[in-house]
Amino acid sequence: MDSVSIVSAVVALAGAGLAAFFSYWQQRRLSVWEKHNYMDRYGASLAWAVFDLQSRLYNILHGQVVDRSPGPDVGYLTAFLVRGTPAEAEYARRSTVFVIAEYLAWAEVLRRDIQFLNLGSSRINRKIMGQVSRIAANISDVSETSNELRLFRAHQRAIGELMVHPGSGPGQRWCLGYAEFCQRLDNDDAFRAWFVSLLADVDRLAADPVPAVPRLQKIQNDLVALIDLLDANAVRFPQFRQAFDSDTHVVRAPSSLAPSQH
Repeated sequence: MDSVSIVSAVVALAGAGLAAFFSYWQQRRLSVWEKHNYMDRYGASLAWAVFDLQSRLYNILHGQVVDRSPGPDVGYLTAFLVRGTPAEAEYARRSTVFVIAEYLAWAEVLRRDIQFLNLGSSRINRKIMGQVSRIAANISDVSETSNELRLFRAHQRAIGELMVHPGSGPGQRWCLGYAEFCQRLDNDDAFRAWFVSLLADVDRLAADPVPAVPRLQKIQNDLVALIDLLDANAVRFPQFRQAFDSDTHVVRAPSSLAPSQH
């Protein structure tokens, strides 16, 4: 082989190597962008679902304190489910179950898409997934005094799957809205069957929430800890993200006002 041929071969080999390197670099950049895009989109949706669920649990926990305190004020479930109109009672019942189901839907989306993208190498993502797993364990925890709103892990996954909109796909997932959730409760017996026990649990909590306080407080506190990971700078939720403390009957923060979420 003459020198010209050798040079040409070396140039061709170098060009192929350089092209492969740039292709790999471009794919890495695209992968990193895709991962951040997924986390930004899903992280925001998950944060709102977490906020709504912890807010409702806070209102239930705070409400049982109000109900046992002197004065004319009553707690959330007493005001809307026990003493409210039939429409208000049904709203309190269904909306409580909905915020549970919505959270489970976004937790399921996180498992499907975020873990699929192998984001476990990120320290904050590992913490987020660890906290989601901790909350799942608390929701499935068996209590000696009360098991209202308890769901075993497979049941949690099933509800999450049902709440993820069937028309959505990887990177573009969304869950059922409240109107569609209520419509399916009314018209789909198979769908409603997954929520019957939760709907009944809300009525039991309205009748006597005190035995359920330890479990629900633990879940609410861990949800707040998850918000702290998802919204560390308190940009989306600058207030109403306090951990309820049954020992002091107040929150561990200056404000003891319950979130204005009904």
